[in-house]
Amino acid sequence: MRRDTIPEIDHTVEPEHHNTKMWMLTFTDLVSLLLTFFVLLFSMSNVKIDEWDKVIDSLSQTLNPEIEQTIKKPTAQLNIGTLFKRSAVNLDYLTSVIEENLSQDPLLRDALIVKLEDRLVIALPGDLLFDPGQALINSRAEGAMFTLGAMFQNVGNTIGVTGHTDPSPPGDGPFSSNWELSIARASSVANAIRRGGYDEQIVALGYADSQYNRLPNLSDDERRQLARRVDIIVMPTADTF
Repeated sequence: MRRDTIPEIDHTVEPEHHNTKMWMLTFTDLVSLLLTFFVLLFSMSNVKIDEWDKVIDSLSQTLNPEIEQTIKKPTAQLNIGTLFKRSAVNLDYLTSVIEENLSQDPLLRDALIVKLEDRLVIALPGDLLFDPGQALINSRAEGAMFTLGAMFQNVGNTIGVTGHTDPSPPGDGPFSSNWELSIARASSVANAIRRGGYDEQIVALGYADSQYNRLPNLSDDERRQLARRVDIIVMPTADTF
């Protein structure tokens, strides 16, 4: 075989390629420059405070949400730790206290106090509290009503007020019917009791002349005078009226 036909062998050795992370230095420098650029743009811009606060609030809610608190339900039917109600006063004792106080008041000494099995009824003469056809307590009765309301300040019994009228029309006053007049008078007495210090709810009802025929055998004048009254009804317990 001829020598000039033998192929030459390339003895050049290619360098090995090592797996380096040098490219991350360049990438880090690029990100740093971009961040610097955006900070520069932000510093040169006018920030709207309202919009910025909204963004901060949104981020705060997203990144730091509030922790929900679980409220334990009471294990008993009545949670004594959160429930407080004044206790009811015995009606026999309350009757004696009211009779003693009303007897000393020149305006309310004629009030009729009736103790029933399930309630105490204090019938206030409407002619002494209100002017004819009116539902605002007159000036001569305001002091007496404040004293009456102060008696119920520490009473936990449920109290209701009912207004009554005689069959005569209410006249030329602001009320077109006895129903409106009776409920307005009941509300006035209920508000007077609340101003005196009783802070529980008071139910005010108007009966107009619906109870007129159920009054006892009296003369016509006495029956009409008794019909124009406002009843304060005291229940023996603190339950709903």
